[in-house]
Amino acid sequence: MPFTKEQFIDVFVKYNTSVFPIQAILILLACIAIVFSIKRFSFSNIYISIIFAFYWLWIGIVYHLFFFARINKAAYLFGILYIIQGILFFYSGVIKDRLSFLFKPDKYGILGFIFILYGLIIYPLLNHLLGHSYPASPTFGLPCPTTIFTFGLLMWTEKIIPKYILIIPLIWSIIGFFAALNYGIYADFGLLVTGLTAFTLLIIRDKIRSVSSSAGTEPIESK
Repeated sequence: MPFTKEQFIDVFVKYNTSVFPIQAILILLACIAIVFSIKRFSFSNIYISIIFAFYWLWIGIVYHLFFFARINKAAYLFGILYIIQGILFFYSGVIKDRLSFLFKPDKYGILGFIFILYGLIIYPLLNHLLGHSYPASPTFGLPCPTTIFTFGLLMWTEKIIPKYILIIPLIWSIIGFFAALNYGIYADFGLLVTGLTAFTLLIIRDKIRSVSSSAGTEPIESK
């Protein structure tokens, strides 16, 4: 790694103290997205997609380019990937209307809820218990917990989602896990588990839906 653990942790400190209290706003937006997925309104899908686009653009521009790039030049590449992902969310969910969110109490909905709970609540609690307390910890709105939350809410989609939406979050699940593990952010075990599990299940779910749609029958998983 091109930087020390102390430098890595110091990035979180500088970010958290510089952008405070934006963390509370980012969590509030997550709660709004959850509510709009459970009690859906006519504008819910667009609002949720805009929230996702904002998250990924925020991380790409603010965190990666303005903070992480100070100690790691690879952050410029990471920033570009996050910016692309933000654009993809806006394109797919707002312009093309291909993202539709609705919580259902099936296996996808329940597992998605677990991922959401982990990203929003369990992740920061684990970091605190493991000695990474605020501001020296990755808060919600930073790459790893936000990626976990993203996968969780994508588990609540009811349409076949564009597969390009999943690629960059999966890549970060792998990169972020190994990088954070190297510096003792053990809560990111959940990042890798979430990324691999959600990616696999969403591919399988949408394959079943595609086959069922072609056959003119309702997929069993949607019942």
